[in-house]
Amino acid sequence: MTRLGILALSASMVFLAGCEPTATQDNSAKPPIASAADIGRRIERLASDEFEGRAPGTPGGIAASQYIADEMKLAGLTPMGENGSYFQPVELTAQTVLPTSTMSISNGDTQVVDGNSTENAVFWTKRLDETVELKDSELVFVGYGVTAPEYGWDDYAGLDVKGKTVVMLVNDPGFATKDEALFKGNAMTYYGRWTYKYEEAARQGAAAAIVIHETAPASYGWDVVSGSWTGEQYDLVRPDRGASRVALEGWVTYDQAEQMFATANLDLAEMKSNAAAKGFKPVPAPALTLNATINQTVKTTTSRNVAGAVKGTTRPDEYVLYMAHWDHLGKNDAIEGDDKIYNGAVDNATGTAAILEIAEAFVQQGAPERSALFVAVTAEESGLLGSAFYAEDPIVPLDKTVSGINIDAILPLGKTKDMKVIGFGASQLEDRLKTVLEPRGMYIVPDDKPEAGYYYRSDHISLAKKGVPMLYSDPGNDHITNGLTYGEDFAKEYTKDRYHKPADEYDNSWDLSGIEQSTEILFELGYGLANSQDWPNWYEGTEFRALRDEMRK
Repeated sequence: MTRLGILALSASMVFLAGCEPTATQDNSAKPPIASAADIGRRIERLASDEFEGRAPGTPGGIAASQYIADEMKLAGLTPMGENGSYFQPVELTAQTVLPTSTMSISNGDTQVVDGNSTENAVFWTKRLDETVELKDSELVFVGYGVTAPEYGWDDYAGLDVKGKTVVMLVNDPGFATKDEALFKGNAMTYYGRWTYKYEEAARQGAAAAIVIHETAPASYGWDVVSGSWTGEQYDLVRPDRGASRVALEGWVTYDQAEQMFATANLDLAEMKSNAAAKGFKPVPAPALTLNATINQTVKTTTSRNVAGAVKGTTRPDEYVLYMAHWDHLGKNDAIEGDDKIYNGAVDNATGTAAILEIAEAFVQQGAPERSALFVAVTAEESGLLGSAFYAEDPIVPLDKTVSGINIDAILPLGKTKDMKVIGFGASQLEDRLKTVLEPRGMYIVPDDKPEAGYYYRSDHISLAKKGVPMLYSDPGNDHITNGLTYGEDFAKEYTKDRYHKPADEYDNSWDLSGIEQSTEILFELGYGLANSQDWPNWYEGTEFRALRDEMRK
């Protein structure tokens, strides 16, 4: 999972409601759907020191992606990559802002923000130029920086921001008010994510975009921001080399922003309150100007997504998608201790092993009516880049992609009674989840921190942003024999002691029964959907519904 994400506990258990059994679904004389032994074998290999943490573009990453391709071939999948291979090349850039760079916000001759101190501000550019400059760019406060037609909201209405620096709040107005009738109330929407805010600022023609950090609405502290946005940063090598992005992106602390606006006789607390109400008007701050010179190194490297398919018998041009990221954090010789490798056993050797197991089951149980595509994507830990590349250059047209399931980090907790739906209330795939859980005596629980926006922090969001319905669900914490407290403590221990640490290693003592169970039900979801004519959609009023409706026309 991404550096700015908190662990999602992982994996879906779903089956198509009302799907009539077909001859291909009679599994009585066929191999079991999932094998804990096979799953464990694949997790152990992917998380081995041999692959040195599976960082994109490294020898270990290349070897890991080759292993996945070999497993797809052994399973009998049709290669779906470039030139008849299993690989979709993904060109990445690695940018590092140099110490000679400067960023300051001034009121006349008085500097009020020093961007060179990461205690209060961080900045970078997505443009692939070695030097990017901004001079005397006037600031304007744009509330939450949101343009959301389905919610009747436009923070940029009537505003020309060309050449200006837009400053905005994190999260969205629903979180600020807890009003369930405003956006999704306390639950974050996509409009609350910093990724959206920078993209929208660029669409509006701004020169720079700065997000004001607060711990509660962001769901993480300033140390996460400063730690994540300093040092080498990966991105895709886009056709325009980042020219369509704003020249400078950044964050400032709330205290720093409050002091900054105060020098222009503006009250940030009052502006924040006004920004949460419909009819908010942007607040120009012409007394405040931003100047910056960003000097950076720019390197490029190539990684690869790995893709294979089981072709359908009667509607092979329609695809059910399975996705999991194969990469992790690599090796860091600078850290303390003897273990320098971030093996990423849970995150996300588990999800990669699961889609390989499901792919093998598709072959063994017999090809369904529709096709199924299995994509192990790269560079998730660097910002969901492999899935973003796939969304921009899909192997299967998005209007032929029925829906998708993303698997990201399955805890070896064992079987649970509940299933957690991340981003609960998003799509009709949740209805299918309910129909399979109830006969099993299981139940759905929404994620317990909807304000954190976990749904927007894993690879499925790259496809969701394009309109494709995507399900992201985890086994819950209610262990089938040991109860809820046991599961909660298990998850907390992983997050505290192993998440994004060298300690995330495979252990032969793991209880793989829960991963096996999840894998089986995820197979049933896709296999049933592949044998139906249904096209699941987003629920009415969600931010991606209009995109899917237009696509389906």
